[in-house]
Amino acid sequence: MKKVKALQAAMVACGLALTGAVFADGHGGPSAEALSYSCAGCHGTNGLSSGPASPTLAGMPKSVMIETMQGFKSGDIPATIMGRIAKGYTDAEIEKMGDFFAKQKFMSAQQSSD
Repeated sequence: MKKVKALQAAMVACGLALTGAVFADGHGGPSAEALSYSCAGCHGTNGLSSGPASPTLAGMPKSVMIETMQGFKSGDIPATIMGRIAKGYTDAEIEKMGDFFAKQKFMSAQQSSD
């Protein structure tokens, strides 16, 4: 019984350690990859949008991502949803996301043609 409890404790400890590696970048706060997960619902996994409703973020230059998110955050760029979303991120988190998406390979969304 003691071996089972020790094994369970070790498994929990390993799981927590691995979770920390994915969700923290060692400099405090969530990792760039973890931050990107909140974008996936609309912009696709790793920023690869699957349709015309949301732009692809993959391959976007870091400076464009930062400028756009800051514009949404300040209200300088009109938005219905992105303004509210951008206000939830710190400048450092926006910079991390800019780094992450700039490193992703751009692929255009598949579209049917007439």
